Amino acid sequence: MFGLPTQSEVGTPLPKTALYAKFGLKAADREAFDADVSRIVIANCIDSRLVQVGSTTQSIYLLAVTLKRKDYDPRNIIMLSRLIEQNIVFALIYESEVQLAAYCTRLVTSPWQPSDTLALTLDGLNLDTVWDNLIASIGHITVTEGNSVAQQIVIDDARAKLLKQIEQLEKRARTEKQPRKKLELFERLKELKKNL
Repeated sequence: MFGLPTQSEVGTPLPKTALYAKFGLKAADREAFDADVSRIVIANCIDSRLVQVGSTTQSIYLLAVTLKRKDYDPRNIIMLSRLIEQNIVFALIYESEVQLAAYCTRLVTSPWQPSDTLALTLDGLNLDTVWDNLIASIGHITVTEGNSVAQQIVIDDARAKLLKQIEQLEKRARTEKQPRKKLELFERLKELKKNL
């Protein structure tokens, strides 16, 4: 399943009621989760049988999550990844489409694609590098030399935030009528561009 070796297949259902009971979810959280998620199955377990164990990663689980609607609330997937303290790749399934998701400093997702074309590749010598490569491929993250995937996500998010601030300031500067305020805006723009 999902292009992974057959010895990694588990196929164990994970009942939602067991999750609610074990983690003591509030009624509002249960309702929101139940509105999005139809079924959860532990599809695969990538561990020392397939790849050498890493220093921080002992195993990687693939959870097949059948959704009730395509525009799900990402907070439910984040909550699930925080409750289950494992390295988890989520295969979010809606009808005949799949979206991969994983949590690493934030939720990274792939675009929706037909489920019959999805194939995960295990790339790396140990589970640490396999996990990093899975995150990078799911989120289409290009890691610059010397950074980890988590560091690169933080850097990319900060860069995107700065670019948005620059765009907003440029728009305000173009519409500003008073020369003094316009000059102040351009000075702030230069400062932000230098930080970029």
